[in-house]
Amino acid sequence: MSFRCKGGVAWVALLVAVAALASAAQGFPNPFGHEDFTESYYDETCPNAQSIVRSVMERHAAANPRTAPAILRLFFHDCFVNGCDASILLNATDSMESEKDAEPNATLAGFDVIDGIKSELERSCPATVSCADVLALAARDAVAMLGGPSWGVLLGRKDSLTASIDMAKEDLPNPKDSLAELIRMFKEHDLDERDLTALSGAHTVGMAHDCKNYDDRIYSRVGQGGDSIDPSFAALRRQECEQKHDKATAPFDERTPAKFDNAYYVDLLARRGLLTSDQELYTQGCQTGDLVKTYAMNGDVFFADFVRAMVKMGNIRPKHWWTPAEVRLKCSVANTHY
Repeated sequence: MSFRCKGGVAWVALLVAVAALASAAQGFPNPFGHEDFTESYYDETCPNAQSIVRSVMERHAAANPRTAPAILRLFFHDCFVNGCDASILLNATDSMESEKDAEPNATLAGFDVIDGIKSELERSCPATVSCADVLALAARDAVAMLGGPSWGVLLGRKDSLTASIDMAKEDLPNPKDSLAELIRMFKEHDLDERDLTALSGAHTVGMAHDCKNYDDRIYSRVGQGGDSIDPSFAALRRQECEQKHDKATAPFDERTPAKFDNAYYVDLLARRGLLTSDQELYTQGCQTGDLVKTYAMNGDVFFADFVRAMVKMGNIRPKHWWTPAEVRLKCSVANTHY
């Protein structure tokens, strides 16, 4: 492996520390109105907001078990593209392409769930709760419904007026990324190696679609990455791909794919990570590798770090403070097109 953690961790840690100090010095201002995020943001203007989000989520999850993992993934894909601004929810217009049409977002689902939540909120508290906050709350509830931890969500986000398909193509991690690339990409969002390892644990639920996302692992040869995968696991995945082709699906965590727990990390220790970007976390001599071992042995530590990382990720702001924003009335369109 060409990436050597021991020589690079201090450098990465220094950059992350500098970024953290800069953010702290700014007091984490909200570029959408220069307000701080707070858990009590809607206590007076829409006191039932969180209960409405939870009830609609529960209804959809009961009807479709894929709902919760889909919403969690949707939140991640939103935040990594110019911050948590609900840009992922916007449909294409004559003058704008949709982030939904970027290849990394091709299999995203759950848009109807967010639309349903927003509709009920509009009936209760018109033009008050942003779609970005709806997505943040729904993601928290998704984790809890799957047996994972819950946490207080900081609120006060606003919704972007535009989307960027180009940023969606460039800013989202690739399932075949190396550890060095993953660290670099997360650092761009002031997320460190602990955040990277903990957030990747969201792959303890959900399914991967299309063998092309993991064919590099299951068809690799010893000496070319094949020694990092359990041979029986590779054979199983190859058989399914050859039988079902692009219709094949596979769980990220084969042990408990419908439960939010630490089994994903146990899979990595056994060299049964599905994606290259999953298995790369378990690199000897790296902080991520040490964390994989820790999380595999102690689910409580994983839960605590996951909550911390989700709060940090939920704080990712647009790159430019002057970015125009609003509270959309319908999550799939900006108000000017509604």
